[in-house]
Amino acid sequence: QVHLAESGGGLVQAGGSLRLSCVASGTIFAIDTMGWYRQAPGKQRDLVASISGGGNTNVADSVRGRFTISRDNAKNTVTLQMNSLKPEDTAVYYCRDSSPDGIYSYWGQGTQVTVSS
Repeated sequence: QVHLAESGGGLVQAGGSLRLSCVASGTIFAIDTMGWYRQAPGKQRDLVASISGGGNTNVADSVRGRFTISRDNAKNTVTLQMNSLKPEDTAVYYCRDSSPDGIYSYWGQGTQVTVSS
């Protein structure tokens, strides 16, 4: 079993920055893909950015150039640095751990990010 704990959310003005962290506990494999997703009210949960065990990243077009994902396997941590935040970035942000073959997937409880205009 894996437990994911997100932190770092909050209220920020447009143009500001936030740094989200996700700490994983339990049996974590370095080959797992770690990702950040977000869900705004009334909308589906969408991928923001992911990083494979090998360090390959996949970043949504809407945040490319503003958000950066990174991971520290030694600390079982994945981080999302968010710069130049916009009101449309307002959402609950979720951390996800998934196996490369898709057999298992774990989600965190989410952390609220609110960007005021």
